[in-house]
Amino acid sequence: MNEVAVSEARDRLAEVIDESRRSGEPVSVTRRGRRVAVILGSEDFDRLVDSADDVEDRRELAAARADDDYVPWDGVKAALGLE
Repeated sequence: MNEVAVSEARDRLAEVIDESRRSGEPVSVTRRGRRVAVILGSEDFDRLVDSADDVEDRRELAAARADDDYVPWDGVKAALGLE
C-alpha cells in the first residue's frame, strides 16, 4: 500500500486519487507517520461495503437460526401464496 503525508495529499490530491484508481491499490494518508485516512477507488469501496453487508447478513442469519427465530423460504413462499 502506498503512503502519502497529509500535506502532500493536500498539494497533489487529484494525482493521488488517479494513482490509486490506476494501480487499484489504496493510498494511506498519514499524519506524523500514523495512518489517518485511506484513498481508494469508488468501485473498490463499493465492493468492500457490499462484502461487509454480506458478512453482517450472514451473521444475523446464523444468530436467528441459533435462536430458532426465522421462517424458512418454503414457509415464506406459502405465506405469500407463491407455491
